[in-house]
Amino acid sequence: MAQQVVMPKQGNTVESCIIVEWNIKVGDSVFIGDVLCSAETDKSTIDVESTAEGTILALLFAEGDEAPVMEAIAVVGEKGEKVEVKASAVSDEKTTSDTQDAPAVQTESATSVASGPLPNQTAVGSSPRARNLATSLGIPVSSLSATGPKGRVIERDVLGASSQPLSPAAKEAALKEGILAPKVGSGMGGRILASDLAKTEAVAAASTTSAPVVEGTVTTIPVKGVRKVTARRMMESIHGTCQLTLHAFADATAMKRLRSGFKASNPSLGLSDVTLNDLVLFAVSRTLTQFPAFNAHFLGDKILQFSSVHLGMATDAPRGLLVPVIRDSQSLSLKGISGEVKRLVAKCKDGSATAEELSGSTFTVSNVGSFGIEAFTPVLNVPEVAILGVGTIVPKPVEAKDGTISFVPHIGLSLTMDHQAVDGADAARFLKALMENIASIDLLLAF
Repeated sequence: MAQQVVMPKQGNTVESCIIVEWNIKVGDSVFIGDVLCSAETDKSTIDVESTAEGTILALLFAEGDEAPVMEAIAVVGEKGEKVEVKASAVSDEKTTSDTQDAPAVQTESATSVASGPLPNQTAVGSSPRARNLATSLGIPVSSLSATGPKGRVIERDVLGASSQPLSPAAKEAALKEGILAPKVGSGMGGRILASDLAKTEAVAAASTTSAPVVEGTVTTIPVKGVRKVTARRMMESIHGTCQLTLHAFADATAMKRLRSGFKASNPSLGLSDVTLNDLVLFAVSRTLTQFPAFNAHFLGDKILQFSSVHLGMATDAPRGLLVPVIRDSQSLSLKGISGEVKRLVAKCKDGSATAEELSGSTFTVSNVGSFGIEAFTPVLNVPEVAILGVGTIVPKPVEAKDGTISFVPHIGLSLTMDHQAVDGADAARFLKALMENIASIDLLLAF
């Protein structure tokens, strides 16, 4: 009897995976545990093993397709078993050649395509959670751009389009007329009124978009995998938060002195590989315990403050931007943090980092100092309250008490925070404390 092999769940945040390469084809024999394909999540690459033994009767997704987790991607059964696959469940090239020998598989991904909402916002191409959330927020499902598998509107699409609260009249009009409300309205506190919807509709009707004519060779690059997820998250971050960035420079004299000492230390101590970035991460982990408001998540109607500092570090990996997480960094020694950094970065580089290692951060650090950047504006890793950008070390003129001027090495620090969750003065206090901790990093190590 035919059995379905489903895309395994990869952590709590992964909704779908992209089929990178099939290792088998229709008609091949497989055993339980055989690797059927490699798949790419927004965080890592995984091998999908067969959970059934027999003959491959159908592959329900082509290479490059996005397959929802916990839904069928292949069917295994007895050789010669005659079954039928829904045409929409496979790619065009698979449909013409594999239909006769494929099993009937009734899955949401095979039967649901984005075809617009039905009455009462019951859209075939949207998940139940997305429909419920859209209705509660007054967002027409038909107005949303779908980023889910097979063109489905999912919860993240609704969240990305969410705005200030709508008045009852505005919510009713938005759902009835299928109008997407603006992010901010003219009502008190940005509340969206029915009149704001009329303005939005007029602007939409007046605007037209046409593709520009470009001479020469044009290369089309599909946006998928990590790049697609990064693009979506950056837009959600910018549109869903109120971001403010503060820039400062911290005295890096002590850091550089320690780094030189570590490099020259006895290799048996295991300190020769400690980097300036490790020292910054150590200082950040200790400073966050002094300012719990920045070791938090902002969820709109509530703020979650964490006692443990799970430090995310933006990493430039071959597949794109990844953010591995140093768990309980506030309890780790400098040597422990340095070891975790190297372990996690290595796993990001070779693509073996797991979903658990790439999720759950409470604060993120992005270091671009190696590129010679002094200061920049890092984008929040939502729902985190803040993110720290670290720049390069440059000499800055400092006046001594006797009036003499000397050039002292300083490291650039850029703190972006969500003004919805914390105030600018609090951010300034946090950044000032971090500057002091970095300047006296040798003393901080004694605690």
